[in-house]
Amino acid sequence: MLTLYGMTSSGNCYKPRLLLAKLGIHFRHVEVSTVDGGTRAPDYLAKNPNGKVPLLELADGRLLAESGAILLHLAEGTRLLPADAYDRALCYQWLFFEQYSHEPQIAVRRSLLKYPHLAAHVTEKRMAALLDGGNKALAVMEERLSHAPFFAGEAISVADLALYAYTHDAATGGFDLAHFPFVSAWLARVAEDEGHVEIGWKPA
Repeated sequence: MLTLYGMTSSGNCYKPRLLLAKLGIHFRHVEVSTVDGGTRAPDYLAKNPNGKVPLLELADGRLLAESGAILLHLAEGTRLLPADAYDRALCYQWLFFEQYSHEPQIAVRRSLLKYPHLAAHVTEKRMAALLDGGNKALAVMEERLSHAPFFAGEAISVADLALYAYTHDAATGGFDLAHFPFVSAWLARVAEDEGHVEIGWKPA
């Protein structure tokens, strides 16, 4: 059985859980948190020296870190990774966008407001910059979604799951999605797709 190490409230850790749920793949969840120092514990660092979650452990013991890499590995040969070469490249494009233009703004601002232990990192200037950067990322998404139902074309893919994870909870970071109607409609489409689970879900 697959084992997924992750923090239940983290959007990055939600991504592979959401994918596994949509694919109907059984897995074991092991809670490892940055809040209580779990990601810095020696036994965890032995598995992932980078000290971050999520981390996927395959049935044969091999390990795979980074949410995007985990999504691509698990989605191989499924409906959630496009077979068409161009659509597949679009999927990669939006995965990279999520990590470099979206997550560093929207996820970071959410974390600074959500987790009390990060309060010392909150400054007016930083929060304003993150709000501006996040709104710019949402505007890019809005433009794309005004032309297509999903980021890699006509069908949902792991690019949508990656971007959904923090966008659906963007209000926690102070972002007003009412300004982005195409993004809001897309969020509903992702949530309506079969096998959907909420961010706090984990297998029993």
